[in-house]
Amino acid sequence: MWSSFLDLAAARYSVRSYSQQPVEKEKILRVLEAARLAPSAVNYQPWRFFVVTDQDLKEEIWEAYRGEWMRTAPVIIVACGDHGQSWKRRDGKDHCDVDVAIAVDHLILAAAELELGTCWVCAFDADKVRSALNLPQNLEPVVLIPLGYPGEGPVPVKKRKNLEEIVTWNRGD
Repeated sequence: MWSSFLDLAAARYSVRSYSQQPVEKEKILRVLEAARLAPSAVNYQPWRFFVVTDQDLKEEIWEAYRGEWMRTAPVIIVACGDHGQSWKRRDGKDHCDVDVAIAVDHLILAAAELELGTCWVCAFDADKVRSALNLPQNLEPVVLIPLGYPGEGPVPVKKRKNLEEIVTWNRGD
């Protein structure tokens, strides 16, 4: 369907309304496989994904965010990072969140390729999510990813800066 990766990346948007059509398990496994294949610092792969389809558990996760639109998503994937397994640079920089972000990006682009919608949600109460999933202390919930077929509603316009605003060649002289 997509003629190029850039076309796919340009078409992907944050979905905030989902149809109630269930997401096929094969498609869920495919987006998770894309996340699994993501690169990570020193190949440590410090991520763990929790696929939430149970309605009661989704309600608990929703309590951590409270965005009414998220209730329409048939699936919520919780991306967690394990800071005990992540690579730390010599100056102490922990790459756990970077690695999880790369994996989540793979996941959301794979979902878009399958005509599934996602939204990157970071503004949530991590302690509530931790409690809902009974997460051990070593796992930090980093991103909530509602997943499903887009519902009715307008596609938001993506506003992006021009390359000239974000790219410096060499030292910028």
